[in-house]
Amino acid sequence: MLDINGLKLKVPIIQGGMAIRCSMAKLASAVANEGGLGVIAGSTLTIKELKDEIKKAKDMITEKGGALGVNIMFAVSNFVDLVNACIEEKVDVIICGAGFSRDIFSMVKGTGIKLFPIVSSLKLAKISEKLGADAIVVEGGNAGGHLGTDKPSWDIMEEITSSVKIPVFGAGGVITPEDAQRMLSLGTVGVQMGSRFVATDECEVSEVFKNMYVNCKEGDIVEIQSSVGLPANAIISPYVKKLLSGEKLTPSSCNQCLKHCNKNFCVSSRLVDGHAGDYEKGIFFAGKDAWKIDDIVSVKEIFRRFKPVFDL
Repeated sequence: MLDINGLKLKVPIIQGGMAIRCSMAKLASAVANEGGLGVIAGSTLTIKELKDEIKKAKDMITEKGGALGVNIMFAVSNFVDLVNACIEEKVDVIICGAGFSRDIFSMVKGTGIKLFPIVSSLKLAKISEKLGADAIVVEGGNAGGHLGTDKPSWDIMEEITSSVKIPVFGAGGVITPEDAQRMLSLGTVGVQMGSRFVATDECEVSEVFKNMYVNCKEGDIVEIQSSVGLPANAIISPYVKKLLSGEKLTPSSCNQCLKHCNKNFCVSSRLVDGHAGDYEKGIFFAGKDAWKIDDIVSVKEIFRRFKPVFDL
């Protein structure tokens, strides 16, 4: 049992908070019921939608030993409101990435909620520790979603784990139990996995999206420049090919969901299309090693495979 300032996890696995509407209550609660940290992706949800998902997940969590968290990108325009919603609904953990917020440390202080910033450098790891983070998720450029470095997780992990005293979860490239074992050997207390949890029965995305992971091959996952202003890894698709060719894809409307957006395309809409199974219009974010995934299974089966790594 891992104890992080009173937060107890039977299995030190964090399920990545994959927006938009990929990591929702059904997936998060299934992970929590297996003893891990299940995470709802709060980015771009309305306050009501987020609160409803948190309540739904709590109702579905029936086993002890796990926890419920929410991932919120600092880049979203309603970041503060989403954080306050998490505080009001008393989630166990807030995970924040796609930018770095100092204000969130004072916002959660005294609430009992644990804070796990996502960082990709020793500098931000040390700042997080100094500001009072309970743990950090160190994510490399081989992860899915928006990235803070071009270096793979394997190349940055040990420098950070050896330089901070707070617990470190390693993210990026963890698809198989062997990958998790490798991450632990670099000094982490556990792992965060996103891509592996997409190809599960409980993930509420289309079968088209899940099968993009199962059917992709090594080399099919490329780096694109997101309209957020950060690089991201995605599976080759018709829309991604348009982005790579430099085609003008400016959206006809915008709901200002991001603080800063270059508006060359709408990443939010394209992710929603991808999760809905629109092969032509969708973007399919994935970690660079998602090609290792060859089946769609239950969350319970994922934990059965990974528990031996943690001597459970």
